[in-house]
Amino acid sequence: MLEFPRWKYVVILIVLALSALYALPNIYQKDPAVQITANRGGQVDDALRTRVLADLKQAGINTIGADKEGESLIVRLPDLQAQAAASAKLRDSVGENYTVALNLASTVPDWLQRLGGRPMVLGLDLQGGVHFVLQVDQKAAIDKRMDAYAEDVRGTLREARVPFQSVERRPDNSIVATLSPSTDDAAAERARLALVKAQPTLGYDVSGKRLTVTVPDAELSQITNGAIEQNINTLRNRVNQLGVAEPIIQRQGADRVVVQLPGVQDTAEAKRMIGATATLEYRAVVDGNAQDAIDTGRIPPEAKVYKRRDSGVPILLNKRVIVTGDQMVAAQAVNDATTGTPAVSVTLNSVGGQRMFDFTSANVGKPMAVVYTERVPTVTMVDGKEVRSFRVNEEVISVANINGVFGKNFQTTGLEKKESEELAKLLKSGSLAAPMDFVEERVVGPSLGAENVERGITAVVYAFMFTLVFFTIYYRMFGLITSVAMLFNLLIVVAVMSLFGATMTLPGFAGLALSVGLSVDANVLINERIREELRAGMPGKTAIVTGYERASGTILDANLTGLIVGVALFAFGTGPLKGFALTMIIGIFASMFTAITVSRALATLIYGRRKKLQNVAI
Repeated sequence: MLEFPRWKYVVILIVLALSALYALPNIYQKDPAVQITANRGGQVDDALRTRVLADLKQAGINTIGADKEGESLIVRLPDLQAQAAASAKLRDSVGENYTVALNLASTVPDWLQRLGGRPMVLGLDLQGGVHFVLQVDQKAAIDKRMDAYAEDVRGTLREARVPFQSVERRPDNSIVATLSPSTDDAAAERARLALVKAQPTLGYDVSGKRLTVTVPDAELSQITNGAIEQNINTLRNRVNQLGVAEPIIQRQGADRVVVQLPGVQDTAEAKRMIGATATLEYRAVVDGNAQDAIDTGRIPPEAKVYKRRDSGVPILLNKRVIVTGDQMVAAQAVNDATTGTPAVSVTLNSVGGQRMFDFTSANVGKPMAVVYTERVPTVTMVDGKEVRSFRVNEEVISVANINGVFGKNFQTTGLEKKESEELAKLLKSGSLAAPMDFVEERVVGPSLGAENVERGITAVVYAFMFTLVFFTIYYRMFGLITSVAMLFNLLIVVAVMSLFGATMTLPGFAGLALSVGLSVDANVLINERIREELRAGMPGKTAIVTGYERASGTILDANLTGLIVGVALFAFGTGPLKGFALTMIIGIFASMFTAITVSRALATLIYGRRKKLQNVAI
């Protein structure tokens, strides 16, 4: 008998309703918008909103509205031309305390957003975005490691109790330790053996009172490669903090990294987060009057002059760093329990925790300073050419006495709220192993992306329409059933990709068209099987039931092999290949459901209630 359980009809209706609901956000177009976020010293409030709207009105720029969303002010504009004009105007009017960036604001109704409805995420090729190429400063990476090697040499010589006069770095990436005149040959050899044990990959040579440490080329290459890989991982973490869907971050050549951020129209905010090098250093305070030391030129050899952020007063700090940002594994913006002021709660790794524990144990009651360090890139024009350089800002944000011994967990104060939040994000995502400079910036405009979207949709619609016409002519009523099932298949794919935030790329449209083809294949198997049973003289209802039952196994086998291919492409592919594979995988599941279940439900509705089925339109 041609029957179909009622509970399956209920399941189909629920899936259809949910698919329609979560595919619905894709019909809402996004508004061009300008996003304003506060930097240090700025605040996003009603006063800023009033000021921004007044500035735009005075400039003759029409707006749709302006609302605070999270920590930003979103100003909606009627078109891209107004968006560009508003961005240029606001960059001049709001000042340096704010960052102005182009954005696209969602128009999905609030009730639909509360249900989790959101439009499908579009890739860089479909919605536009920014493309960066960053160059890693390999010399800085080597300098940083060589400084660490020099510090290790000093520590090893002290542990071996070998007196020395100095440990200096040379331009040829070697380190020369000058031993004390009283050091004999046995002590020099003891020093060499201690260094070999501590750093076996380096080269060591003793000549009289001079011990030379050389770094092999292979080690230098490993240092630079390791720095680039660490920077790539850090960039991924920072991009995740920006909330950009499906970014592409990959190495290019020997010392460059490519970053693509879909949906980001303006480079300002992305550059600020990606290129930020802010970190914290903890240093001991050196006794003495810093101003007197500056005036007389008698700065202690172990000290360096810094300035306090709050007052600009100079202070002497030890050149040796207790803990750096490299040793911070977790950070969170909090409010200090005692004062209520913004703070960063820091967790160190085991090495940093032990160093902090050792230092605080030996210096209870003495002051320790927190230095906020930031590398700021600058671009100047020399003889008509761009020259990129940088300056390093170092500010003492906090000086406090060590009241007790602590290790890997503690808090740092002296920051503003916005600054503490951004610094926590940077520390949490990891510090850069070497500085990076932006050498290329490119914006893929939304108009080009819109053209790609239009072409992709056109391809899918034409594929569907041609299939509909062919199936209706060739399979008649079962052709219409197949067409409805394919439409349901497309609806499910769009809904699932929207619900789970999957990214649709131009190759993804190819995967969507392929899912239509997979659905066609499954329905062709069913329809041809029903025809065979009818030709064999089987009654109409029995032929339909038998056709679905016997074709189902073949459909499952065929789609299983396709699913294996899709999973392999998704697991081992990158970029556009992942987008194609993801759409293909979702399409396979949807096509199996619609071909085996939905089309059978429709066939049962049409033919199941007829007591005497004389003819099957197939």
